[in-house]
Amino acid sequence: MPLLNDVTIAKRVVGNLWRSRVSRQRLSRRIATNETPKPGSITIAVYFADSEVNMYQIRQWYAPLAELSKRWPVAIISRSPGAAVLLMDESPVPVLYLRQVVDLEEFVAAQQVHVVLYVNQNPRNFQMMRYARMWHVFINHGESDKVYMVTNQFKAYDYSLVAGQAALDRLGRKLWDFDLDRRAITIGRPQADHFAGDLPYLPDGRTVVLYAPTWEGDRASASYGSVATHGVALVTALLADQRYRVIYRPHPRSGVVDAAYGRANTAIIRAIAAANAADATAQHVFDDGPGMGWQLVAADVAITDISAMVYDRLATGKPIIVTRPVSPEAEIDSDGFLGSAVWLTADAASDVIATVDRAATDSAILADLEHWVHYYFGDTAPGEATRRFHAAIERLDAEWHRHAALHAADDTPPPAPAA
Repeated sequence: MPLLNDVTIAKRVVGNLWRSRVSRQRLSRRIATNETPKPGSITIAVYFADSEVNMYQIRQWYAPLAELSKRWPVAIISRSPGAAVLLMDESPVPVLYLRQVVDLEEFVAAQQVHVVLYVNQNPRNFQMMRYARMWHVFINHGESDKVYMVTNQFKAYDYSLVAGQAALDRLGRKLWDFDLDRRAITIGRPQADHFAGDLPYLPDGRTVVLYAPTWEGDRASASYGSVATHGVALVTALLADQRYRVIYRPHPRSGVVDAAYGRANTAIIRAIAAANAADATAQHVFDDGPGMGWQLVAADVAITDISAMVYDRLATGKPIIVTRPVSPEAEIDSDGFLGSAVWLTADAASDVIATVDRAATDSAILADLEHWVHYYFGDTAPGEATRRFHAAIERLDAEWHRHAALHAADDTPPPAPAA
């Protein structure tokens, strides 16, 4: 067994080296055609130090950043060659590949950045956060009640842009001596203003159910994923009933830790393909595309795990079911929406249709849903979250100018000594 493990590890190392080499070759070709922002042209930087596997964290900000760039010059900083290639192909705003710290140094010297936005808590964030004379702002990659949302790392940033009152209450309960009034700014969910896209099926009266689980997690306290415990049973039940259409949107990291989780994911994908082969009108969807948004508004009912997907769906105001984790160690914050959510246990997964129908039609459940939508996101009228996002950036930009003027003398070289 030790020898087998050594061989597996060696293969993994060789594979990673090969993929890194290929990524660098692709990146060299892509950089040759990439237009680099001119010196002094970038005001807002978005820092993304992760690799391709976490691209979903930055992709969901593409549309809000494109809108933001109409007023403030925006660029994305990438530290990974693989991610940089994808960003250069996909991003609606300029992308810079800054692999080394010296590259960051040159960027900071060439630009006058007022605000740096961070979408996750990558340890390499601190390589950028060492630079003063700019605001370092955590914007996250989603809203949720997971423990990730109350980490003490919030204190490392000058400001955090959060969704709404729920986020403020959550941080207030968990963090000691954190100045919410000054350092947390509510903006709603700007992505919700861009939830759109062409449907990959023709609507025909079927009830559309989105199943969007998270990954298996890397520790017991974060084992929220339901694919291996609920997924096969609930999808099988929905596929067997011609009244329903399934959109399956698995997390891109599904199966990276637990092989059994990966096998369950594969089983669901194959079941969807088999159902479509048996009935061409079914039009079930396995969705692994880069865009996330149309799925949330197209579905009549959504089934998600405890993840940011709960709150992205909540921002649409439409019915939602949450899977209850099997792991007794999985932490659940029941003070908010999860305390009154419509839950689906693993034991009830094969009877999911009854739960779907109840979530979609029960008047008390729908009224409760409306309350939580406002608590988490405030005003969800079209365009309102975008307005608040821009107002937050405007506030930070004004604060930057105020401090720059206040400390202008600090940057004046001392007078030369008298001869």
